[in-house]
Amino acid sequence: MSAYYQLLSRQVDAQGTVTARYQSTIHAQGAWNPNEQHMAPATGVICAELEQFSPRETMRIGRISLDIYGLIALGEIEITTQSIRAGKTIELIESTMKGQGKTLVVARTWRMMISDSSAIAGLEDLTVETPENMPIFDGIHQWRGGFTQTIEARSNVQRHGKGLVWLRTQTEMVEGQKTSDFVRLVCMSDMANGVVPRQPRPFEWAFPNLDLQIHLFRMPQGEWLGIEAVQQYGMDGIGLSSSVLHDVHGPFGRSEQILTLRQLS
Repeated sequence: MSAYYQLLSRQVDAQGTVTARYQSTIHAQGAWNPNEQHMAPATGVICAELEQFSPRETMRIGRISLDIYGLIALGEIEITTQSIRAGKTIELIESTMKGQGKTLVVARTWRMMISDSSAIAGLEDLTVETPENMPIFDGIHQWRGGFTQTIEARSNVQRHGKGLVWLRTQTEMVEGQKTSDFVRLVCMSDMANGVVPRQPRPFEWAFPNLDLQIHLFRMPQGEWLGIEAVQQYGMDGIGLSSSVLHDVHGPFGRSEQILTLRQLS
């Protein structure tokens, strides 16, 4: 089965810091530039490292905040993961992705103590139609790059700037490793910025995101990610993509992405 990355090596030092080297494949190729990685698999491989980093049954990931320093070049990358604020009830973890001598992505993750809060549980985000009876959405493949070609999408066609799209991929994150539901679904959440673009094609403005903020009030399950997205553009060159994230069991979190709006020549 195809994969987005090949693991080259992993080392753990005396302080517990983990450094892993990966080689990206063509399936990780981005949409804006043929020489870049898409942020979605980059998010996924970071999440794969987070999942393996000193796991504890009493805690889970509640928030991941990823900042994109620039173009994420295809090729060899290195991810260093360390705890920067240890604790029994909350822990802050930092993952830094580097390539070609540059910092590419820095992710900070809050891992939080879990407890039984069923007595007060309640949601305001509503459940949405699941993908089984939705038509195939080929609009996703209007985006260039190897990554989007690995994605299956279903949707009832929506207007520009707002709508619901379901996504899934059968491609493994790392060659030879089974991809967890958490890694597979959180990876695809970066697609929220491209599933319901506010502009018709051909685009007159580019709108790459500089970050990805993910908040999880429960862990996702299954193979389908539902993105209930809204994309908004301000008047001074900055935009925002906001989404409610769903699996087939209902909503499980939200994401935000800040956009830099740049007129295409």
